[in-house]
Amino acid sequence: MSDIFYIDRLTGRKEKEKVYKAGAVQLFYGNNPLNKSLRYTLLPLVARLPIFSALYGHFQKRSGTVKKIAPFIKNFDVDASEFKKSVTEFRSFNDFFIRELKKEARPIAPGNDLAVIPADGRYYFYQDIAKCDGFIVKGQKFDPVELLGDSTLAQEYAEGAMVMARLCPSDYHRFHFPCRCVPEKAQLINGSLYSVNPLAVKQNIKIYSQNKRKLTKLTATPFGTILYLEIGATNVGSIQETYTLGKTYQKGDEKGYFEFGGSALILLFRKGIIQFDVDLLAATQKGLEMRCLLGQSMGNCTGVGSNH
Repeated sequence: MSDIFYIDRLTGRKEKEKVYKAGAVQLFYGNNPLNKSLRYTLLPLVARLPIFSALYGHFQKRSGTVKKIAPFIKNFDVDASEFKKSVTEFRSFNDFFIRELKKEARPIAPGNDLAVIPADGRYYFYQDIAKCDGFIVKGQKFDPVELLGDSTLAQEYAEGAMVMARLCPSDYHRFHFPCRCVPEKAQLINGSLYSVNPLAVKQNIKIYSQNKRKLTKLTATPFGTILYLEIGATNVGSIQETYTLGKTYQKGDEKGYFEFGGSALILLFRKGIIQFDVDLLAATQKGLEMRCLLGQSMGNCTGVGSNH
């Protein structure tokens, strides 16, 4: 299996990712003839029938799965001191997976004109998607109409800025609001549950617009209307929204969480409304994901966007 590298924003160092269930990823996405055969036969069946992910997710909620927690924490270097609950309080592996963190573990960068990273994960940042020659892989583009399920909405964000985040199984799996906002009702766009591992996405960028996802419009201060998408992936039991309609949320407040499995987020800003931080754009330009943490600075409002 090809190694996956990313830049750790905290240290600035290039790191090699430890891949959960690497054997299964290699089985479906490796390059030998057997892998390719499975990719076009068995994989679509597993990805398109939600019963497979539902059953796997149900198994992770069983009490017997608590024995997997300690080895997982050790193998993937998860910092248990950040947990709101002690390790012995988790009732199942899924309970550990959807864990909450202590508030002080993820400080929220201050400033009314500053948007923050909405979740722990590996990120790409695109300042102008119209001028981008490809997402993740040069020349690979997905259709924004397919992603959003709405041609009018896709046109409104055609020259906007985009954030793409991939959450690994070892990551904290709650996602949050990037700025002060009032969220609308999340709209379900049904789809498959393909892996969002880079090996899979590099072969088919359309995974993001094929997978099950939820789309929420955020009326944000001072960033106008932000589109916030949660994207399911292989073995994701469900996308749970925990926010209340009509309520005003501050940046860093919780929006929801993913149950067991890998998953992804996409945020879209209208043209000219945000300027991403220099280090974030630089990593993407090098073709590398940057591992960011909830609450870190993402970018400043420029004050010139059409919906400011």
